[in-house]
Amino acid sequence: MIKTLLAQVKQYKKATILTPIFTALEVFMEVMIPFVTAEIIDKGIEAGDMDQVYLYGGIMIVLAFLSLVFGILAGKYASTASTGFACNLRDGMYENIQKFSFSNIDKYSTAGLVTRMTTDVTNVQNAFQMCIRIAVRSPLTLICSLSMALVISLDLSFIFFIGMVVLGVALIIIMGSTTKIFNKAFEQYDAVNADVQENVTGIRVVKAFVREKSETEKFRKSVTKLYNMFCKAEKILAFNSPIMMMVIYGSMIAISWFGAHEVVSGSLTTGELTSMFSYVMNILMSLMMLSMIFVMLSMSLASARRITEVLKEKPDLTDPLMPVTEVKDGSIEFDHVSFAYKHGTGEYTLKDLTFSIQSGETIGIVGGTGSGKSSLVSLISRLYDVSSGRVLVGGLDVREYDMEVLRAQVAVVLQKNVLFSGTILDNLRWGDENASEEECIEACKLACADEFIQKFPDKYNTWIEQGGTNVSGGQRQRLCIARALLKKPKVLILDDSTSAVDTATDAKIRDAFKNKIPNTTKIIIAQRVTSVMDADRIIVLKDGELNGFGSHSELVKTNPIYAEMYETQTKGGGDFDEGGE
Repeated sequence: MIKTLLAQVKQYKKATILTPIFTALEVFMEVMIPFVTAEIIDKGIEAGDMDQVYLYGGIMIVLAFLSLVFGILAGKYASTASTGFACNLRDGMYENIQKFSFSNIDKYSTAGLVTRMTTDVTNVQNAFQMCIRIAVRSPLTLICSLSMALVISLDLSFIFFIGMVVLGVALIIIMGSTTKIFNKAFEQYDAVNADVQENVTGIRVVKAFVREKSETEKFRKSVTKLYNMFCKAEKILAFNSPIMMMVIYGSMIAISWFGAHEVVSGSLTTGELTSMFSYVMNILMSLMMLSMIFVMLSMSLASARRITEVLKEKPDLTDPLMPVTEVKDGSIEFDHVSFAYKHGTGEYTLKDLTFSIQSGETIGIVGGTGSGKSSLVSLISRLYDVSSGRVLVGGLDVREYDMEVLRAQVAVVLQKNVLFSGTILDNLRWGDENASEEECIEACKLACADEFIQKFPDKYNTWIEQGGTNVSGGQRQRLCIARALLKKPKVLILDDSTSAVDTATDAKIRDAFKNKIPNTTKIIIAQRVTSVMDADRIIVLKDGELNGFGSHSELVKTNPIYAEMYETQTKGGGDFDEGGE
């Protein structure tokens, strides 16, 4: 885990190394000041020698100035290193997420990934800054102050050891109790973020069903649970401060008592006793800082593990060593294909599918809910890999292609239409970033989107809000279809992508596809018979199996599921899922 995280330091290695160096120099300057103070008292003030006072006073000023300079430099480099490290962590996770296959993404919730890239990274950033500065400063101060104290008085130094043992035992107990709580607390962060995301995304549904109070109560329970977890941890951590104060004041009282006896007996000077007070404060304050570091580490360890999970996640789908970089045509073949979302479970979504599609054909896919329609087309563009069998595009197994090349030639308009914040042109150019405005307009005409775009005041420069919330569902679908057409693909897959479009517009889109892109293989998943009945052939799925494959006229006569679907929809009443399943 540590190795994975430190690999993200990258270009900030210099700042990471310089921070502890300047911190060490700062500590050495600070530790020498009490020693110089003792010399001022013993050789200057008590001896009545002002020259010694001036000499050691000047040395003290120089030491204090150097300590200030080194402290500023250490702070500067610590900030640079920690913020840079956090930036690299976020960038590294984001870059790795972009490589994830759908099966990788299925392992994480969206809210969980957001928490990892925000709260978790901030925790690790703070811990990293502490580790390269405070975690260097505190042990060095402890060791140097203890060494100087041992030089001054071996007997009085044993008081420090007793205090250190008491604090050490207390810290171990506190750390052990809080670490488990923090692990659960950061998991609860995911739940809180999930509630927020779900509510904001579905705010229109929430308001339509007047569920504001219910959603508020749900969120309140979630944040209250998080609150209780942190309160429980903080109650345990609260013991840290009083124990620390007890040890500090107890040590100072003990040193005052035993040190006074040694001064009277002449085995210790007044200046040395004064410096011992400074060193005991340095030692015990260092222990307090170390306790803070342990608390921060206990919080950040859970975050570090969650970040490492994302950074170490290997994409399930990878390119072959010698990938094919050209898709010959839009022909598709399924050769005894079976597929399960969770490999090894035996719970197959698709079972032993075998069929072939010629390049340029228009194929419809129908079936009840959960029959595997979307799963089938996901295999064509290799969004998932088959569990067994082969999927061939252009005569080659999809696993032989460079994935970018394959997906550039297999355009998929998914069931959930997503638009991004930006102008209509910006969104269209996701299909081809170099597309001219004329090409964008032509694609929109094919998708019957130009007709409503022209009604907007800014036309193609109309701003689209995040998620396309300022356009209707049907308009979103047509814009997504136009975006896919700009890729000029050899295979175009529409996954129920005209469900929000009226039947007349749906017919126009299909007619445009037939006349304008005849050489492109078109696969249309639909719930309406009218959307697929003009297709060259239609695939009927039931429970992940191929139940029928033929033209509309053939299936009406030979396939009971398709026949009932056609009968129900053309004569009215019911939903074909009821009869089809």
